[in-house]
Amino acid sequence: MKKSLALVLMMILCCALVFAGCGDKESDTTYLTMGTGGTSGTYYAYGAALGTMLNNVEGLGVNVTVNSSGASAENVRNIAAGEIDLAIMQNDVLDYATYATNTWTADPITNARVIATLYPEIVQLVVATDSGITSVEDLKGKTVSIGDVGSGVETNAIQILGAYGISLEDINVVHLGFSQSADAMKDRTIDAFFVTAAVPNTAVMDLSTSRELTVLPLDADVVAQLLNDYPFYAEVTLTDADYSFLAAPVTTVAVKATLVCPAEADETLIYNLTKAIFDNKAAISHDKVSYLSAESAVEGVSVEFHPGAAKYYKELNLM
Repeated sequence: MKKSLALVLMMILCCALVFAGCGDKESDTTYLTMGTGGTSGTYYAYGAALGTMLNNVEGLGVNVTVNSSGASAENVRNIAAGEIDLAIMQNDVLDYATYATNTWTADPITNARVIATLYPEIVQLVVATDSGITSVEDLKGKTVSIGDVGSGVETNAIQILGAYGISLEDINVVHLGFSQSADAMKDRTIDAFFVTAAVPNTAVMDLSTSRELTVLPLDADVVAQLLNDYPFYAEVTLTDADYSFLAAPVTTVAVKATLVCPAEADETLIYNLTKAIFDNKAAISHDKVSYLSAESAVEGVSVEFHPGAAKYYKELNLM
């Protein structure tokens, strides 16, 4: 009888240890929410691919849920409010929110920190080849779409035109989105339009089937001035690999799609996430991952890095 009781007690103890072990494994998982953009946009698709990769990294111990959102401005507000743990946003919008400049009219956001820039969103000044416009200076007196009112595209356009000494009073301003701008150029009601987006942009590609296009290059001194005045910009070169209609490489600038977290996020967690991103880059199933590297991830950043991310880059002598 005593032996049977001892056996029963031993079985109960073993079961308790097994269930305790299961509980510990569950408690070791860190649940994170990532804000991205609309479900049809690049931010959402990239975020989903990134989240899937992180969830599958053995030993990392995270479970990332990817949410759609209104993109950059909403994401930085949600980071500030503690409603999300990670977010993808344009680095210029992050800059405006942090320092309460340009399009950001609310109180500054002080607790958003950078993990990595992911890929460039390139400022493209599109013109028809037969327009006679070969330089930014030629835009004076022309009809130019500078993006929707209050958009990041509008701000980028004002900054670039300003670097050439051109004000909005010097051009005929039209506020249209990408598709509407392409339609207007197809109808020959505008002479040029600005696009800030990853390449190739669908609206530009569609337009190129009906009109011969080019993208205006920015002069080297203007690029240098823009990088000095607006440290969230990075210099980039477009080639015929981006748009087959380009006859020669085009130098311009780009803002960066950027992965951000709250300042109060755990340093070890963010270090491990940063390392996992670059160690497992090949497992991120999105075409824009071709732009991702530790070297480029520290470019175009005007806001503080999270200490965990900074630790990783310092180990690679990139900071």
